[in-house]
Amino acid sequence: MTKEKKSPERMCIACRQMKDKRLLLRIVRSPEGEFEIDRTGKKSGRGAYLCDNRECFLKCTKNRLLNRTFKCEVPRTVYEKLSEEFDCE
Repeated sequence: MTKEKKSPERMCIACRQMKDKRLLLRIVRSPEGEFEIDRTGKKSGRGAYLCDNRECFLKCTKNRLLNRTFKCEVPRTVYEKLSEEFDCE
């Protein structure tokens, strides 16, 4: 009898759906306070997960959900980096 390994799930901050961690984009705030996109999911710091689709990105930027998630003011440059990631103008 072999046990199936469950893949970790995380919640998208925009649509609030639980999805496989590997399908989500992770935005991380490092202990030094720097924000960056973490494709590996292994960087140290507080993370927020976002579906890898345009609708969730637009909701995130419109409602400034990263500010709420990280409980601080997220610089506009972070949202601009995300915009490049999602090819939004």
